Amino acid sequence: MHPRTEHLIDLALEEDAGLGDVTSRAIFAHNHRTSAYIEAKQDLVICGLEVAAGVFTRVDSALKVELTAHDGDFVKKGGIVLRVSGPTASVLTAERTALNFIQRLSGIATLSRKFAEVAKPLGVRVVDTRKTTPGYRELEKYAVRTGGCHNHRYSLGEHVLIKDNHIAAAGSLTAAVQRVRDAAPHTAKIEVETKTLAEVREAVRVGAEVIMLDNMTPDQIRASVAAIAGAAIIEVSGGVRFETLRDFAVLGIDVISIGALTHSAPSVDLSLTVPMPKPAKKPAAKKPAAKKPAAKAKAKKRRAV
Repeated sequence: MHPRTEHLIDLALEEDAGLGDVTSRAIFAHNHRTSAYIEAKQDLVICGLEVAAGVFTRVDSALKVELTAHDGDFVKKGGIVLRVSGPTASVLTAERTALNFIQRLSGIATLSRKFAEVAKPLGVRVVDTRKTTPGYRELEKYAVRTGGCHNHRYSLGEHVLIKDNHIAAAGSLTAAVQRVRDAAPHTAKIEVETKTLAEVREAVRVGAEVIMLDNMTPDQIRASVAAIAGAAIIEVSGGVRFETLRDFAVLGIDVISIGALTHSAPSVDLSLTVPMPKPAKKPAAKKPAAKKPAAKAKAKKRRAV
């Protein structure tokens, strides 16, 4: 597990159980043991099981965790994805934090799977953005991949992306690109964000390797694709929803970046259940031997006489 993820687990447990779990510790002795399972309450793509397991073992190394599914599996409602056993108070202390991680990550993976299933046959790549929960980028981008979509850059240092504010502050798109060429590493690809057909043509002239078409209509995208004419990778960003994905994907573009994969994915429903113990069966009471009716016994005696 990545050290950053371990740090996130520690932060989450400090937030939820930094002062202990007064309820569980009051009810259960340290040697009281139980078993529990995490169940999907809806159809979903599971993600984050190793993180959830890490939460349980971080709370108490005596807890035993069994993963009954794998990240990326499509799990139907009612499916069990994890079992845990050990000290009862420890199981219940870890419960909410473990669920928070997998509900969030599985929500992203489930939404990403929906986009991926539409985009793949059309030959377009759906990617995420940097619109992630602070501190969770590594995990959330992993969830996007788990669902079948792809990652854009992880950080500002990964490759050059000249956006509208860079262009405004530099004075022009051409000036911004020239300054990058003068200062950035020679291996860095240059991507430029464009909002108009004029900016698209300018980006082609200065040799941008990737041209982002930001918040353009389908007609504007068609005109831009024609103007680029294969000279650069074409990325569409902004305004693309799941309902309109197919309409944009057939316009001859290469990449669609969708911030909603991370910033708007709803958490899915998973829950941890401790089964109620079955009541012990009482041993069946022995039935007394049946007595013969007195009248019949007397009749037998008379016949014998």
